[in-house]
Amino acid sequence: MKKDISRRNFLKILGGGAVATAAVMTGCKPKSETKAVDDYKKQVEPPVGKMTYRTNERTGDKVSILGYGMMRLPSKTENKDDFDQDMINKQVDYAIEHGVNYFDTSPVYCQGKSEACTGIALSRHKRSEYFVATKLSNFNRDFWSFEKSKEMYLNSMKELQVDYLDYYLLHAVGGGMDEFNGRYVDNGIMDFLMKEREVGRIRNLGFSFHGYKTVFDEVLATHEKYHWDFVQIELNYLDWDFANEINSRNVDAHYLYDELQKLNIPVVVMEPLLGGRLANLPQYMATELKQRAPERSVASWAFRYAGTPKGVLTVLSGMTYMEHLKDNLLSYCPLAPLTKTEQEYLHRDVAERIVGLENIPCNDCKYCMPCPYGVDIPAIFVHYNKCKNEGLLPRDRMDKEYKEQRRAYLIGLDRKVPKLRQADHCISCGQCEPHCPQSIRIPRELRKISEFVEALKQDTLTRPQEG
Repeated sequence: MKKDISRRNFLKILGGGAVATAAVMTGCKPKSETKAVDDYKKQVEPPVGKMTYRTNERTGDKVSILGYGMMRLPSKTENKDDFDQDMINKQVDYAIEHGVNYFDTSPVYCQGKSEACTGIALSRHKRSEYFVATKLSNFNRDFWSFEKSKEMYLNSMKELQVDYLDYYLLHAVGGGMDEFNGRYVDNGIMDFLMKEREVGRIRNLGFSFHGYKTVFDEVLATHEKYHWDFVQIELNYLDWDFANEINSRNVDAHYLYDELQKLNIPVVVMEPLLGGRLANLPQYMATELKQRAPERSVASWAFRYAGTPKGVLTVLSGMTYMEHLKDNLLSYCPLAPLTKTEQEYLHRDVAERIVGLENIPCNDCKYCMPCPYGVDIPAIFVHYNKCKNEGLLPRDRMDKEYKEQRRAYLIGLDRKVPKLRQADHCISCGQCEPHCPQSIRIPRELRKISEFVEALKQDTLTRPQEG
């Protein structure tokens, strides 16, 4: 049996048991580690003038390896749509002061408010101090016409208060070539955008990719015609080898990266943390990372990983809070590339175990929102995954930890998601599913969670029989 069982199956069998035993696996820290922790605590502020830059060979732009993703903006209140412009300004100012010069947004981010908020913050600085990227986010068929797509493009410059765009993307290519042609080719918008690039209103034209390998290959094959200046892909140490295993629609990042390298096309990285999943690892994994580098955060491993490949132009991060910004600046001011040993450790010792957890692969990107029935889809999935990762998910009412776990799950759910926005209010309309970059079968997963929560409330949860 020992010969027949694979490492992957062993990790899946190990599952939550490792969580329970990890706490006793630590020992006393040597003096060198203690000193490193003390030094990190003293480094309250990231250094100024130490940012790592990558050069865009086509334009000569020196782009900060850390890019500011304006997808998750700070809010004034618990209402996430009540954006705090003063704090956005403050964080953008701080980022620019510390060398960040790439800002990425979209007409659909933050319920359509991101471009305006970004424009207000950036317009207070010299135009030469920043590169701005936005997207043609014409997902809805109502915007597939040339007129509507052009209107979206022109409105982006208006909202961003600029007269040219440094980086412009076709948003979320990958669903199918019929969709690609309908959104961009048959309506003539690609011809228009190429002319805009010729006259300088678009300085770099590219696309972001979520989807099928065949679509990626076909779109990349148009490089001779369209001359893609850059491509934005999901790259992190989990997706490098396991994106396709987690979801058959997705493509492993190493394939995407290698194909772009063959054509010398710069890579912009999105989802280096997978929506925060790689910053909120199960405690036993986080403990191992902290033992290896006590002076660094768990998230810093993912950021250093994403920034290490030479073909990466910038790594985007949605930094809602100043603490996120400062921690990422510490990772990139300057970047200390991962060694081959460190990369191998992340691939085999961390990524493989994450795959074994079999979580809902939600990145909290909020593309599925707003739900017409008010369901807070990402918050429901994030809470479920967090409890599962930490080994705190109730499994059977006969378990000795059941009562405490049951109470914690239900109270935590009510605190994070108002009752009227929980999974039991999903009617399976399916409107959310086509927008999910991870191809999650959202109504099905919500139904499973709703049934799970109802079993907890009725105190009838039992573990499914095996065999």
